[in-house]
Amino acid sequence: MDHGSAKPLNPVSFLQIFVAQSIKVLEQHSGQDKVGADRYIEHVGLSASHCLEEAARALLGYAGPITPDQYADVIINIKNRVGGNFSRASAAPGTVQVINTCCPFGDGVREAPELCRMTASVFGGIAARNFGYGKVELRKRIALNDGRCEVCIYTDAEAARDKPGDEYRCEGDKIVSRSASAEVCARVEAKLREVWYTEPKMLRRGARLPPGLVAQSAAMRSALEAVEIIAPTRATVLITGETGVGKEVIARAIHAMSERAEYEFVAVNCGAIPETLIESALFGHEKGAFTGAHNVHHGFFERADRGTLLLDEIDSLPVSAQARLLRVLQDGEFERVGGRQTLRTGARIIAASNQDLEGAVESGKFRRDLWYRLNVVPVHLLPLRERRDDIPPLVHHFLGRLAEKYQSSNKMLGEQAWAQVLSYNWPGNLRELENVLERAFLFARGPFIDTIALPKPDAESQGVANDGSLRELRQRVAREAENKLIAQVLKRCNGNVSAVARSMGVTPRAVHMRLKSLGINAAAYRLATIAGSPPRAESMSPRSKATSGA
Repeated sequence: MDHGSAKPLNPVSFLQIFVAQSIKVLEQHSGQDKVGADRYIEHVGLSASHCLEEAARALLGYAGPITPDQYADVIINIKNRVGGNFSRASAAPGTVQVINTCCPFGDGVREAPELCRMTASVFGGIAARNFGYGKVELRKRIALNDGRCEVCIYTDAEAARDKPGDEYRCEGDKIVSRSASAEVCARVEAKLREVWYTEPKMLRRGARLPPGLVAQSAAMRSALEAVEIIAPTRATVLITGETGVGKEVIARAIHAMSERAEYEFVAVNCGAIPETLIESALFGHEKGAFTGAHNVHHGFFERADRGTLLLDEIDSLPVSAQARLLRVLQDGEFERVGGRQTLRTGARIIAASNQDLEGAVESGKFRRDLWYRLNVVPVHLLPLRERRDDIPPLVHHFLGRLAEKYQSSNKMLGEQAWAQVLSYNWPGNLRELENVLERAFLFARGPFIDTIALPKPDAESQGVANDGSLRELRQRVAREAENKLIAQVLKRCNGNVSAVARSMGVTPRAVHMRLKSLGINAAAYRLATIAGSPPRAESMSPRSKATSGA
């Protein structure tokens, strides 16, 4: 690069770059303290808003009280003098709306999208000083590849009711901001951490990283606000959303914020339990209930007594188990398989599904009365592609966790990587984002991740979806999950079918039949144990290789 031909930076551009870089440094060193970083950004904007307003007023000749139209002139003047291309847009009474096609921060805003919050606090601070109130909603942002910025400022509290955004009020000579989402997020995350580090099973596993919460988007703010409202109650909750959107994290948050937090949180993936074992797994069985039932087995409802039971993939429950679950929800009562004694459970039920349960009800695959019992408080989590405001903070969050996990210095995305992240649809949602970032983190040689390897569209999955063979896909996934579950138990029991049967609460004959249907050779696990290595694909039958994708 020829530095001699480079244009010198003007003072405003220098300050913009300085602020952008200081935010990056703050993010690197603040770790999990997202609220602290947000407050810093907001504080900078509010502190600057007064002098910026005075300078704009002097240029425009505005003295004393101003009208909403003059307020719009002030904020447009401020932004355009530092390189923006802001203009007015039509808006309802009590509302000022501006659009912009050129960010004053230039391309640097894509590397630090949080700078938009600084703009919001400047607009909000000036509104609060002149009208006593301001709420700023960032509807579209160049930083998120929207093509333009669209900002709505509510100067009337009544007009802003039930609208998303951060509030600013004038109290004496002080501007007070209220970012409810940050406050709620901080409270919920604090309780999650507290419970996570005191759960006995987490201590046994040596788990160091509890789930993190990011709620920049209006959708996630609403979800966390709902968590805080419903957590103290006994209401049954139904969480819906695509795979990977964070349904279990929300369920754990509800548990952590409730009085049940000192008791156990039990998560059950209903789709991973074979249909023949589901009732025994949920409700337990008595000794002698069937051949091979040598001991009393306590089911998940007993284990979760006084705590919280998450029934994930609830749509996978067979109809017989749905009927028994309905009784538990209605009366809190159940019997173990083969038992005569009525037991009671105080477990709170949270159900989750990534399928359209209403459609399953209409098709007769899911009981309508159970649907009504589960859907007392519905919480729907939008996919990541519909809440892109959450993507930048999620990226920073995951990169911070990866640095801690691998005991490495923090890494940041470069301009090209940011463009990739913000333009991709993320069909796997948060889980996919985290996995992609982990690969990029490991292969990046320096502090910057220049590009990320995004997966190609799954042609097979697309073909299945386009052909309408969704049932076939679900059956294949269920077979793979069952295969994995039984393989894990076989490995733990060194290939001993009798031990597997006792562990799963069924007869050895039932296990043999299931192994035969799945094409799994138990002897391979005994041989692998002797050899000290996992069973190889050639040790399995041809059918097992096909089932496991070998």
